[in-house]
Amino acid sequence: MFTPMTLDQARSLPFWRRPITLLFLMAIAMPIAFNTWSALLNNFVIEVANFDGADIGLLHTVREIPGFLAFLVIFLIIFIREQVLGLLSLALLGVATAVTAWFPTLQGILIITVLSSVGFHYFETVAQSLQLQWLTKERAPQMLGWLVATGSAATLVVYGIIVLLWEPLNLSYNAVYMAAGGFCAVVAIFCLFAVPQFDGPTPQNKKMVLRRRYWLYYALQFMAGARRQIFVVFAGFMMVERFGFEVHHLTSLYLINLLVNMVAAPLLGRVVSRFGERRTLICEYVGLTVVFALYGGIYWFGWGVVLAATLYVVDHILFALALALKTYFQKIADPADIAPTAAVAFTINHIAAVFLPVLLGLLWIVSPFAVFGLAACMALISLALSLMIPRHPEPGNETIFARLRAPAPAE
Repeated sequence: MFTPMTLDQARSLPFWRRPITLLFLMAIAMPIAFNTWSALLNNFVIEVANFDGADIGLLHTVREIPGFLAFLVIFLIIFIREQVLGLLSLALLGVATAVTAWFPTLQGILIITVLSSVGFHYFETVAQSLQLQWLTKERAPQMLGWLVATGSAATLVVYGIIVLLWEPLNLSYNAVYMAAGGFCAVVAIFCLFAVPQFDGPTPQNKKMVLRRRYWLYYALQFMAGARRQIFVVFAGFMMVERFGFEVHHLTSLYLINLLVNMVAAPLLGRVVSRFGERRTLICEYVGLTVVFALYGGIYWFGWGVVLAATLYVVDHILFALALALKTYFQKIADPADIAPTAAVAFTINHIAAVFLPVLLGLLWIVSPFAVFGLAACMALISLALSLMIPRHPEPGNETIFARLRAPAPAE
């Protein structure tokens, strides 16, 4: 059980014990815990802990600190196999989610959020690394799309239960958090003991890796983290604060997102495979610029809830296109750099996340319009960066500027 197997040897295993099955099981468990926490969070902190905009900004700043420290995964995998670290992190996420409602104060919520965030960010770092190591470049876009769709389907079931039963059964925050977090923890423990450990085709560097030729990938990750924070922190908060959404209303909106993602994510994977990362990311960032500008218009011009809800759904579709950023890196990377760069990229992605939420929480109190205007500017910067991706990225052809320099071996 704990003797590592190669991917070739794994083909002889029953289907339920193969690497691809493990990826799908993890793709089911993580969103059930994390998205349940997210779906209830805004109502929980407002109704139970009396949060305002500054408090929610502080919470998300604290939540992102473990993401900023994701580079520590590089040192942990010296002593713990990536697969094991990922499953232990997934179990921590599940347990922390399960006990969230036990701490209904600002201090308590901050502490339990840090624990769940360690589990989430370390799991996501390892999961991305394993996906890019275990999936071939040809299959990666489609399979990443199916993994997103699978997570959406699993979360759909949970959200459906919340929408249908929250009021009839008078469900409590504690009951829902316990159920979702407990399921995630059980799946993680099952996978830890029932599924063999697998070796990728290339041994991974177990040291910090920063390469000049990855600079565009780093820049895109930084901007993605910055603008993502604005959506994650304030889009849902706006629906509760401005339009008075209750738990079942907000969860109904999440349900629509999940239904759309179940259909769209596999198709978007095919889009990336067919049209390439450059065109896909350009479409994403143009769309996000428009969406964030319209979000600002909701506050500036008083546009209504229908537009806000529509933009929320479109936003989720566009964010699904971010899988193109993963496949862009897979195409330009030295195969041995995938694990350390996944950790470094998560840290870069969370640099802005450490300070933006709390600062923008204070700005939100003064002008929500300014918050979304800033997000539109960030999307424009990402658009400019995406124009530097070549049509066919590969080692030695990481950016459109590669053609301007003399040929040289990759770092």
